[in-house]
Amino acid sequence: MTELLPVREAQDKILEIFQLRQPEVCKVELAYHRILAENITSPIALPPFNNSSMDGYAVRSEETRDASPASPVTLPVSLDIPAGYTQQGVLAKGTTARILTGAPIPEGADAVIPVEDTDQYKRPQTGPMQFTVSFFKSAKPGDNLRRAGEDVQLGQLVLERGRRLQPQDIGLLVSLGICEVKINQKARIALFSSGDELLLPGEHMSPGKIYDSNTYVLTGLFEDAGAEVTHLGIAKDNPESVKNTLDQALKNPPDLIVSSAGVSVGAFDYVREVIEANGRLSFWRVNMRPGKPVAFGNYKNIPFIGLPGNPVSAYIGAQVFVLPIIRKMSGLAHLDQRCMQVTLLDPLESPDGRESYFRGVIKKEDGIYKASLTGHQGSGNLFSLVKANCLLVVPAGVKRIAAGDTINAWVLDTELD
Repeated sequence: MTELLPVREAQDKILEIFQLRQPEVCKVELAYHRILAENITSPIALPPFNNSSMDGYAVRSEETRDASPASPVTLPVSLDIPAGYTQQGVLAKGTTARILTGAPIPEGADAVIPVEDTDQYKRPQTGPMQFTVSFFKSAKPGDNLRRAGEDVQLGQLVLERGRRLQPQDIGLLVSLGICEVKINQKARIALFSSGDELLLPGEHMSPGKIYDSNTYVLTGLFEDAGAEVTHLGIAKDNPESVKNTLDQALKNPPDLIVSSAGVSVGAFDYVREVIEANGRLSFWRVNMRPGKPVAFGNYKNIPFIGLPGNPVSAYIGAQVFVLPIIRKMSGLAHLDQRCMQVTLLDPLESPDGRESYFRGVIKKEDGIYKASLTGHQGSGNLFSLVKANCLLVVPAGVKRIAAGDTINAWVLDTELD
């Protein structure tokens, strides 16, 4: 019997052949969730000028000293400054300026008093400005001002290479006047399933048949991680169909071919046979549960990973082996899955000491993260994975972890804080 390869060794063997993809230039508005291939430094300061954070009146703060509802301070209005005002206004001593949110602070002013603290609060603000304004509250220097550069300084590093761009990142880039960024090209994956029993969604269910869920689970995983996925369809359980399916991928060579099913020791598992006849198989059994029959090699010089056919085994195999490839090729700064320490509510058992991944649910109780199992852990039970927000990882060589002990958990739910 072939010796089982340790999970980390298998990961290292796979990752060493994949390299970061070349960068490409992308319009900022199309760069959501893409991986930055360059550091971004700010070409301007933000805000680019001193501006008001409130609708109100710009003042010299010392001129409003002791203002109160009982003893208001009244000043004539000398300027009207709307948002988008392009002239450099100067506030004359002993006067105030009506100003809108985001409008530039006139020279000489050092504070803004909100309109709510004036006698203009209940009057329409869109009409002609009043000749005078009475203030019911005094101002201190800096009140309701946004200073130039208080958010971002000119030349400041704002986004680092390897970051997955989020909506707020795109907003910042646009605010800085940046129209294009360098991003790493997506990893390209060709995907197929194998098995005479498989049906496409919408096809009639008959005895002995099942729907091909793996294609859709794996596609979602890979695309969420940043890959571009091409579907090769379903290969039948014969060598000719498997070879024809694999050859489809060569028409537009991907970075990686991934299959589900067909790499175990069953009488009709032909994927491994075809790979060995037309390429090379580096390994095909890994010391893990579920997902032991994972194959890695190449088909006509294109890297190949064969995942098991059971839905949970395929999912976990993809998490362990394929997602790190996508992260590396995309240029992500961190290749590993997000991990946290949790306290077990249920005991975990791995009778043969294989590295094991249990589906679990993490909840925070009294400030402590605790995890319980989602139910039966059979590798064909996809619903137990739907209920899970983590994978509880039992290291190789450990056969039992008791309730109350701590364990590493791979976080699957991005909203888990």
